Amino acid sequence: MSAWAIVAAAGEGSRLGGGPKAFVTLGGFPMLAHPLAAFAKSSVDGIVVVIPRGFEREAEEVVASAAPSTRIEIVHGGGSRQSSVRAGLVALPVEVDRAVVHDAARPLITVGMIEAVLAALEDAPGAIVAVPERDTLKRAGRGTIEETVPRAGLFRAQTPQAFRADILRIAHDRAVADGFEATDDAMLLERIGERVVIVPGDERNLKVTSPEDLALAEALLSTSWGRS
Repeated sequence: MSAWAIVAAAGEGSRLGGGPKAFVTLGGFPMLAHPLAAFAKSSVDGIVVVIPRGFEREAEEVVASAAPSTRIEIVHGGGSRQSSVRAGLVALPVEVDRAVVHDAARPLITVGMIEAVLAALEDAPGAIVAVPERDTLKRAGRGTIEETVPRAGLFRAQTPQAFRADILRIAHDRAVADGFEATDDAMLLERIGERVVIVPGDERNLKVTSPEDLALAEALLSTSWGRS
């Protein structure tokens, strides 16, 4: 079956400064280059890159350096992550059977993660990488603890997330019809009753949202993990 990636790279990155997050420098390259290079080494047949308007030239330059031999489509994102992924989904070739959705803000993705979520689609319509919650969780209001939330069975979702493309389209269409906004694509499948399985993730697959995250990602890139 054919598989394409959708890389969501339209986030503003206001906490990082320096323009859209995907084009902030990490390890000497725009952040977007790192996930594109991983997907270029994987079994996916092509990549849709979703970017903010006005950054077409920058995106083309990143694509040319990070994934020169991979089929790439560049499209514009919307006002939310969900609408941006939906734009990427619309751009997929009609014959694509599987879609892997990934946030450019998680630059330390590995080929192993990509292949693991794709393989999991043999048994379920959706699969995500996730890590178990290890911290004690507190629900609070106005700065005061209201309760301790049991962490057993709780996971922190990451990307990549893989889906059977036809079901992901249905889930997005239903969300638009219902005016529903989700924080990840797995949530859209959950709400229509489709099964999503978990593949073990890794704490090092961090999401870069702050200067501190960027510094940690820089440090990890200097290790063998960053070169995997």
